[in-house]
Amino acid sequence: MRILVIGATGAIGPHLTRHLAEHGHQVTGTSRSAARAGRISSLGATPAVLDVLDAAATRKLVAEVRPDAVIYQATALAGMRFGRSLDKTFGPTNRLRVAGTDNVVAATREAGVSRLIVQSFAPYRYAHSGGPAATEDEPLLADPPATARETFAAMAHLDEAVLAAGGVALRYGGFYGEPDQMTAAVGKRLYPLLGDGRGIMSFIHLHDAAAATVLALDVEGPALYNVTDDEPAPMRDWLPELASALGAKPPRHLPEWIGRLMMGAGLSMTTEARGASNAKAKKELGWAPRYPSWREGFRTIGS
Repeated sequence: MRILVIGATGAIGPHLTRHLAEHGHQVTGTSRSAARAGRISSLGATPAVLDVLDAAATRKLVAEVRPDAVIYQATALAGMRFGRSLDKTFGPTNRLRVAGTDNVVAATREAGVSRLIVQSFAPYRYAHSGGPAATEDEPLLADPPATARETFAAMAHLDEAVLAAGGVALRYGGFYGEPDQMTAAVGKRLYPLLGDGRGIMSFIHLHDAAAATVLALDVEGPALYNVTDDEPAPMRDWLPELASALGAKPPRHLPEWIGRLMMGAGLSMTTEARGASNAKAKKELGWAPRYPSWREGFRTIGS
């Protein structure tokens, strides 16, 4: 297939581009800077420069590439710093999830592209009532913290727009597999364990996320999948394990009231969150993660 990967140099982009090329697909990968063209070429893809917030440029590139499938993976997470306001932290990514998604949907519709796969997100989003692993059919959190409402709305917009267009939305777990802002903070003991650490998180190794995305090319949309590993886990379990895997000291333990001073209303996302079930993706995509649990996967970070 001819495949256009928009966002080929982000967290998952290089892994995905390499997987696609190894499976024999003809891949064009985009970045926002021509300086990254060499990296895209080294992954086995043809590089292209694109600002996906430019609707005309997006339509033009899709028309020129004439892809059989478009995979939209653009984010703006490099170098970001977390603070009390998730909306401020994720502002640029929120624009990509709203305006960028709309531009991609319009461009694929105009060009007659039959397959569209888009990066979505699973952690923190499901309603807090229920078991530790929510399915795709369960309701999302209806009242996100005030400092995260724009972020939750942007993710919801992406899901709805892609499904309405007959595409596939992949709600990935928290990515890991390479050093990033989170691992840097854990390594410096700047990522504390808050309260009793009961909030649940679902992870996915970058290799496994890419493998599931390749398999999603065979799915007829509209479709929605949680792409997560087999073991949603509370922070009190996974955070010390991550510190150990990084060779760092155990995380500091702070009471919940201090966490509230640090994060405001956003604390509820880390103390009350549920994980996500991957049963549907495993069954319908025929996918099996190489790292079924973050327990094995964390040991690969940086290797």
